[in-house]
Amino acid sequence: MYTLEPNQDYRDQSLRDNAELSSTELQADAAKHYDDCYNDYLVAWCNRDNLALHYGYWDEAKPYDQHQALLNKNQVLYEKAGIQASDKVLDAGCGIGGSTIWMAKQHGNRVTGITISAKQADYARQHAKRHGVAELVDFEVADFCATPFPDASFDVVWALESSCHALKKGDFLREAWRVLKPGGRIVVCDGFVLQRQFNEQQWQAVVTCLNGWAVPNLCARDEFTGLLEQQSFQTIVCHDITTQTQASVEHMFKVAKRLKPVQTISQWLGLRSKAQTANYLVGLAQHQLFTEKLTEYCIFTAQKA
Repeated sequence: MYTLEPNQDYRDQSLRDNAELSSTELQADAAKHYDDCYNDYLVAWCNRDNLALHYGYWDEAKPYDQHQALLNKNQVLYEKAGIQASDKVLDAGCGIGGSTIWMAKQHGNRVTGITISAKQADYARQHAKRHGVAELVDFEVADFCATPFPDASFDVVWALESSCHALKKGDFLREAWRVLKPGGRIVVCDGFVLQRQFNEQQWQAVVTCLNGWAVPNLCARDEFTGLLEQQSFQTIVCHDITTQTQASVEHMFKVAKRLKPVQTISQWLGLRSKAQTANYLVGLAQHQLFTEKLTEYCIFTAQKA
């Protein structure tokens, strides 16, 4: 059996030249992953309107619409966090600007997006200008566990499939608490493990997902709740949206299977980087995590007193 413990980096050492990474190197590794995979995401997953590097949300009977599902996710988080147009939002781990731009464009919020990738920040600025919201948004290169912002700077901290990249999730929550104004809210949406021990086959799927998404480890629901409580967050609510995420899980699996010939030939020709190949393999492995109920997908909301 294999055990997934908190605060440890379980990604394949061979992808990192058999060396443990420092905090700075860990961030650089994650940044390189997203930089390498930028075009892959735009071609195979999102588009230039939603700019989404996350799962979609689908609760309708009609056929699944990938790009609408990605936009739906923004609206669900916005509503569950009780965000108002007047709220100043920190998009902690903003990727290429999808949620930041959506909040500004759809609701008029002033939003600051931070990412550890300078290329992502540049892409996001370009996309914001194209969407006509450049005056409402700012994109900066910063670590969401140690931001450059003064205390009590934001009404909302938004983390959509980004907090998983923190080696120690408590460090992220501590910084979120610091930059939130009294009465401010945090909204975190991510995958969480349903067990800590795995057999060989399950473990390979877990590690494949960690490798492919540059994530050191995954949190469990009760663990994350405890970290929020330790940081003195109140009105903690966990919204289980695994069912509404399943169609997106299936879509990713189908896309990966469809692209297998392209991946195989491109990899053989040396046209795929390690990060791109690892990212492709996630499309297959993540399906196992959900179908075998090894993981769940949740939205956490909480408030600073």
